[in-house]
Amino acid sequence: MLLASLPGLCHQPQMTSSSMCGPTLRYGDDKPQKTTNFATTAALLVQNKMKSSSPTAIVKTHDFSPPKSYQEVLIAAREKFTQEISFRSKDNDISLAKTLMYISAEDEAFMAYNRQMDAYSCQNERKDTNVSSDVQTWDSIEAMPMAGKKINEWLSELDTIAKEVEVELISRDIGCHFVQVLEAVNRVLFESKGFRRSPVVDSKCSYLHSVLSSKCGSAILLSVIYIEICRRLNLTMVGSRVGEDFLIWPESGNPEELFKVNSGHSLFGIVNGRCVEDPKSMASDLTCNSLLGLDIATNRDIIGIYLANLIRLHWKRASRTNHGLMLTSPLRPVHDDKEKWSKTDGSSMPLLRPQDLRLAIMASEKLLILQPHNWALRRDHGMMLYYSRDYGKAVQELSICMAFAPEEEAQVLEPFVEKLHLLQLESSWKSREHKGRLTVP
Repeated sequence: MLLASLPGLCHQPQMTSSSMCGPTLRYGDDKPQKTTNFATTAALLVQNKMKSSSPTAIVKTHDFSPPKSYQEVLIAAREKFTQEISFRSKDNDISLAKTLMYISAEDEAFMAYNRQMDAYSCQNERKDTNVSSDVQTWDSIEAMPMAGKKINEWLSELDTIAKEVEVELISRDIGCHFVQVLEAVNRVLFESKGFRRSPVVDSKCSYLHSVLSSKCGSAILLSVIYIEICRRLNLTMVGSRVGEDFLIWPESGNPEELFKVNSGHSLFGIVNGRCVEDPKSMASDLTCNSLLGLDIATNRDIIGIYLANLIRLHWKRASRTNHGLMLTSPLRPVHDDKEKWSKTDGSSMPLLRPQDLRLAIMASEKLLILQPHNWALRRDHGMMLYYSRDYGKAVQELSICMAFAPEEEAQVLEPFVEKLHLLQLESSWKSREHKGRLTVP
């Protein structure tokens, strides 16, 4: 996880796929490749999701047609995200802030849609009660407010912080050496503005616009803000995953300066927080020489790490009432009937929170656009579709996964996919039976 803070901002364990679903590849380890027909277009992804008959899909009430602006924002946000991270673009041209804003906009539109449907459902159930629905319509994604501001206004917040850093440098008659610039960024961002790292990772501190509003956020989002501010000051920050952390530092031909101790702390430690001084962290073993040997993360890598964290957050929220449930839990019972989740049929399906499950699936869809050949990610995506009872799409994703997965993993998936085929047929038969029933007037 990215960590950029003043001394006193502590280390938080990296959210990886291994912590979510057992031994797997970490999503961020898969280098982006050219898109294939496995990475479908954003519009089709969202439209298919809307048409899904799964319990997590949005269902219209019989007497209400919600404003099209919600669906339009969902589709537009996904399209904007796909365009921003397109492999036709140079990685340096990708805006981390803008990309994360599009992710926020899609999720905000989805949750607003659900709130709208809940309001009208209540109104239908209590016809004698007026329920405030607060219908909102927008001409475009740029017009949709999030926490009171539009996307461009939130991006302007970063410009404002960068300008305050410039004022800090001018007022103190400080030069443009990167050490002085980072010290000024720390003073403005963490002392003047009061940004702080949240001790608990939840949805409120996991979206960029929310962090800019509340000044409290996850370590990775504080680091994205840090990177974006420095970019506006013509100071390039680079980073790399080290163990369970993602560390950032200024691009410099003289890394020795980063490790010089001043007032008890090195510049590298000031930028990255307590994990650098934690003997349990691999970051504490870094030196100026080993720093040069690290693989520098691209902007696409950073977006991938953020999305992997988002998947884990929403999956954890979706499954909070099912202690010990992992994405891959249903795969083991095929070989071990003594497991808690020992059946692969619908009768044993655990109850999950549908909105959080759908948000996890949406984040996974976007990460698959970045990493279409990541078999572990595609497996986890297929398992989330299974939990949402979208058996047809689950079979499709897991079948593709088997083509990329190691042989031993494919052998585990094969009997599970066969059972999913049967569930899909059973679900289809029940649907036809329901449609064929006659009703008595």
